[in-house]
Amino acid sequence: MNESGVWPTPVSLKTRLGTVEYAEFGEGAAVVSLHGAMGGYDQSLLLARTIGEDGYRHIGVSRPGYLGTPLSSGKSPEEQADLCAGLLDELGIETAIIMAVSGGGPCGLTFALRHKDRCRGLVLVSTCGGIMDTPIPAAFHIMKLMARIPACASAMRKKVLANIDQAASRSISDPGLRDKTLKDPEAGPLFMELMQSTADRMSQRLAGTENDIRITRSTSYALDEIAVPTLIVHGTADPVAPYHHAENLKSGIPTAELLSIEGGEHAAIFTHRKEVRARVTLFLRENS
Repeated sequence: MNESGVWPTPVSLKTRLGTVEYAEFGEGAAVVSLHGAMGGYDQSLLLARTIGEDGYRHIGVSRPGYLGTPLSSGKSPEEQADLCAGLLDELGIETAIIMAVSGGGPCGLTFALRHKDRCRGLVLVSTCGGIMDTPIPAAFHIMKLMARIPACASAMRKKVLANIDQAASRSISDPGLRDKTLKDPEAGPLFMELMQSTADRMSQRLAGTENDIRITRSTSYALDEIAVPTLIVHGTADPVAPYHHAENLKSGIPTAELLSIEGGEHAAIFTHRKEVRARVTLFLRENS
């Protein structure tokens, strides 16, 4: 949502490399945001609103396999990075900062490698720095089956809304930190939007999520060839993308800085929003 509480209207645009859905808000230097698993343009914009600031043209993309962007527009990180470049071409934008969270990391890393002259900077939030080997929870496989049945998907969404604390516990295990985050006047509503968004149109987010899982379990990156300014933000207690991935990114990318969030989990941008947003704001100002 924008400041008026209304989602920017998404647009499906035909580029030279395929159709891509995006939405945007703000004016200024371009910042392209890339969502993670079970995401879409809505969560890309949520990333921008959570750790970005005003004064930029924030462009939230639905990566291939999510919502209005077909998986055929790009299964590989290379195809997804090129699709983002094609979107910038259509929008008349020469350069942009790329901001990626979780499963959006492979696309962000590859954009910095393949389109370095167009990438003013790279922000990597809770992303993998190599091949993932963490097990896929059994709950995901169950959710995947249920999400394809409309009645079951509706029931899961109602369950999330009926017990926000229980739903939030999957991302924030510490009860005190979870309560503090949910009661925060800024971070709380943003985090609730994330949970509500994930539970909305679930079946339209599955193809991309399954593709992301395949990518993160089979792809490595020439990190030493990334030459753009890079900021890594990662929680030290992240159970989804373990902290050693952040250390790998920091040691591999010559230009990288690492903001470690002590005790932060995969949702550290919400639980530690002020700390993260302050550093990202400085990075955006330095590189835009």
